[in-house]
Amino acid sequence: MKYLSLCLPLLLFTACSAAEKPRAAEFVPPAVSSADFGDLRVHYNALPTLSLNDAVAREYGVTKDAGSAMLVVAVRRLENGEETSAEAEVSAEAFDLQGARQHIEFSAVKTGQYTDHIGVFTIHARDSYRFEVTIKADGRAEKVKFQRNF
Repeated sequence: MKYLSLCLPLLLFTACSAAEKPRAAEFVPPAVSSADFGDLRVHYNALPTLSLNDAVAREYGVTKDAGSAMLVVAVRRLENGEETSAEAEVSAEAFDLQGARQHIEFSAVKTGQYTDHIGVFTIHARDSYRFEVTIKADGRAEKVKFQRNF
C-alpha cells in the first residue's frame, strides 16, 4: 500500500504530459499599440502603475499602487514621415470581465516637445480590461479599442 501511494503521484504526473517532449517557447508578437487616422497617429498602452520606475511615475504625476493602472495615449501628427506634437482631447472607458465600466479622467503631461495624455484607473489582479478610447482632433472624433490583461 505504501508503495502504491508513492507511485500513484508519479504515474499521474507522467500521464499529464502524454509523453510529450519539451518544446521550445514560441514567440508571441507584441499587441498592436498604435493606430493611424489620416495624418494622425495614436499610440496607446495600459500598464500597472507598479511597473513604472520612480522617475517616470514622478514625471507623469502617478502614485504607484498595486490596485491601479495607467492608460497612456499619445496623439501625434504625421508630417513627411515624422511625428510631431498634435493637440487633441482624449476620453476613455475601461470594462472588466464582469462588464463593470470605469470612466477614465486624463491629464495632459508635457514630455519634451510632446504631450501625453495620462489616466489612472482601478484594477484587480488577474483581470482583463477592454478599453474604448475616443480621440477628438481637427474637428473629428476617432476611436481605438484594445484589451490588456493585468
